[in-house]
Formats: sequence, C-alpha cells, structure tokens
Amino acid sequence: MPLMSNDCLLEMERHFPRVYAITDRELSGLSHAEQVRRLAAGGIRLVQLRDKTAPPRQFYEEAQHAVRVAHQLGVTLLINDRVDIALAVAADGVHVGQDDLPPDKARAILGPEKIVGLSTHNVQQAREANHYPVDYVAIGPVFPTSTKPDHEPVVGLELVRQVRQVVTKPLVAIGGITLESAPDVIRAGADAVAVISGLLRAPDITVRAREFCLALGEE
Repeated sequence: MPLMSNDCLLEMERHFPRVYAITDRELSGLSHAEQVRRLAAGGIRLVQLRDKTAPPRQFYEEAQHAVRVAHQLGVTLLINDRVDIALAVAADGVHVGQDDLPPDKARAILGPEKIVGLSTHNVQQAREANHYPVDYVAIGPVFPTSTKPDHEPVVGLELVRQVRQVVTKPLVAIGGITLESAPDVIRAGADAVAVISGLLRAPDITVRAREFCLALGEE
C-alpha cells in the first residue's frame, strides 16, 4: 500500500482539491470503503473518514479497508480525530478539531510526510493555526448543518472572507454547503468545500460528486 509522499504533499500545495468529501455511515447507509469507491467514481480525490459512533475496533477495520480502496483509486484519505487509527491503517493523514489532540502532537506522531488538518471557528483560531504544523485550515460551520447538532455558531460567508485574509495555508470551508452554495463559498475565499450531506443524501452519490466537481471546475 503506498504511503503519503512529499511529492503528494507538494501536489496538494499546488492544487488543493476543490471538493473534500467526508463519509458518514448512518447518513449513507454504506460502509466507509463503499462511500470512498462511489465518491472516487465521481471524481473526488480527497476524502475524510468520520465516524462518531463505531467502537474503535470496528472503525479500525473499516478504515483499513477504506484506505486500501482509496489508494487503489488514487484518493487521498484522512481520518477524523483518531490519530492512532490513522497511524495504524497507514492513512494519508488526520483532521483534528479544537478539542482533539493538538496538531503539533498529531504531527509528532504521524511524521512530516502525512497531512494534518485543523478545524477553526473564528478569526482568532484561524490566525493561530498559521503557527501550527498543519497543511490546511478548516473554517465553519458556514451554514446550518444537520450532521453535527452540537456544532459551533454558524460563521457565514463574511467570516470566510475575513479568515481568508489571515490564513496563509489552504482554507477549507465546511458546514451545510450544497451544490448551489458551493461556488459562492469558493468565491468568498475558500480553496475547497468539505461536504457531507450535500453528497451523501443524494439519490446517486457518484452523480452528485461529479456535479460538485464540475460546478467547481475540478476535472
């Protein structure tokens, strides 16, 4: 199984994928691996595995399978929160939140060749993220979202614009983003949109993934 290389990291710096998919077993009714397969068929090349309910052993086994599928299909795969599982399954990196393992500790565990992303919810957190060893910064929720009922206050497009002014790393916007609103989010300054419901609630995930990629100019 190929590991993340410096060449791959450099490629992401040059062109961060516009569409960043996040899996959800309960929403899709599919395994993480099958979600990766369908998203990849629609052109998505960056996926985060997110599972807040599965026991660690089950998530580990699902992640192991999903990483195999992702690497076979040329998809970069990150793990939400669980640095230990990301390390154990040789994922391409991890995404951590404000209450998770600090990003510098995640970096120390995973090493320099892996991707580390960080969630932020205001300008101050985003500004501080510049000083962390992270590869991208996420801001949100941009719009109301049903996939995380206990989410931080909605930030809106204006905060995306403000954060763009202070963040020097690739900026990912997340939270309630739809096919219709995604272009506005990119115009506000985000390099990418992270999407869960907008992809996984669609009747055909692959078709919707292709629609997102086309709408944002992602080949």
